[in-house]
Amino acid sequence: MGVTLVAAAVLLAPVPALAQRAAAPVDLTKQVQPVTPPAPTPVAPVVTAPIAPTPVPTPHWTQADAQALLVAIKAVGSEGLFPKDYQPEALSAAIVKGEGEDLDKTATRLFSWLIEDYRDGRTPMTARVQWFAVDPDQDMNPTQLIVASALEKHDIKGALTALLPTHPDYAALKDALPKATTPKQSAQIRANMDRWRWLARDLGSQYLLTNVPEQMLRLTVRNKIIKSYKVVVGKPGRTATPQLAETVEGVIFNPTWTVPQSIVAGEGLGARLVNNPKQAEREGYKVTKAADGTIYVVQQPGDNNSLGRMKLDMPNEHAIFLHDTPSKAAFNQPVRALSHGCIRVQGAVELAMTMGILGAAMTPEDAALAHTSMVYTKVPMTKTFPVYITYFTVARDVNGMLRSFTDVYGRDAPVLASMAKPRELHTTQRKSTEEVVKLDNPL
Repeated sequence: MGVTLVAAAVLLAPVPALAQRAAAPVDLTKQVQPVTPPAPTPVAPVVTAPIAPTPVPTPHWTQADAQALLVAIKAVGSEGLFPKDYQPEALSAAIVKGEGEDLDKTATRLFSWLIEDYRDGRTPMTARVQWFAVDPDQDMNPTQLIVASALEKHDIKGALTALLPTHPDYAALKDALPKATTPKQSAQIRANMDRWRWLARDLGSQYLLTNVPEQMLRLTVRNKIIKSYKVVVGKPGRTATPQLAETVEGVIFNPTWTVPQSIVAGEGLGARLVNNPKQAEREGYKVTKAADGTIYVVQQPGDNNSLGRMKLDMPNEHAIFLHDTPSKAAFNQPVRALSHGCIRVQGAVELAMTMGILGAAMTPEDAALAHTSMVYTKVPMTKTFPVYITYFTVARDVNGMLRSFTDVYGRDAPVLASMAKPRELHTTQRKSTEEVVKLDNPL
């Protein structure tokens, strides 16, 4: 099916150059006698005591604002959270005592906790297995500024609402929560609502999103899915696909593939081909041997390339990317957790052409030419294009229906366990501290 897309050109206004002063002419014929400067007077070094940071004063709370916070705390159940985590009894007691230091400290502390959980999620980082997608929201909306603004405007509810995820899937989960028929169902919905808070509140106007348990990829524009694709994701265990939030920097048509040493040396591919260049050429490889004896094998572009005919360049420490594959049969399997971590995409060439048009200002003709050339062609993106690799076990499918998906990597258990325990204080940790496994094998 052909896809017609329109790419808008962005024109940047030229920046005027700064005027430069003309240098004054210098008369080199005049001999200026050097003047010997007086010897400097020794000055004893000045020792200054370190300046202690100025403590941030606790903001003042009126009883009306504190009452609004109490109402908000009692209503957090609708957002998949638990009122008891935010100590409503302590806040009520402080309100009864009246305005003053105790109310200021109690309300600020509890409001800050609520801000953190609405903005960043309640689940501690230690329970977010293989979660390497760093949420930028706390950098863009620091807690202290939110508190100050909410009290200045006397709008506690509005400040909290402005932190919640805007994605339609979060709204669908919120709508489903009061309709859950079992405690297990409720717990799973709460866990997946919290997963949305682990991501940026605004994912962008256009982006790619893969839900690993669903084994589907969607190309989304203004929160509307304009195209979806079946994908093959990593096998459970060491090659499981991690959760990432990255940026596509380029579309590569007809990619090459540098074969990892686990295959070159470990499986004997290099030794078999290094002294047989004709065989290497027949099989589509270019083989070189370094001075230290290391053999490098690069698979050349073509239909048999392990990356297929397209790769999305999205640099990350895990070496995860989205790509085509010559092995199409796997897309017909109901369970597609089969790869070494990278994500194979059905219909990848169409995706590459669409990305080139949307994100790199290519014409459809240029995108088609890049594909059919059979020559390695990297097209840099001219527009930011985020890609999210997520893990939702309860979510809307690509047809818009809310469904449960198999927890292929067993990542629900620690989230559900954390939800069943009292809230933990947030730390400065922003992503998983687990080992980074470089998953650069598309086979």
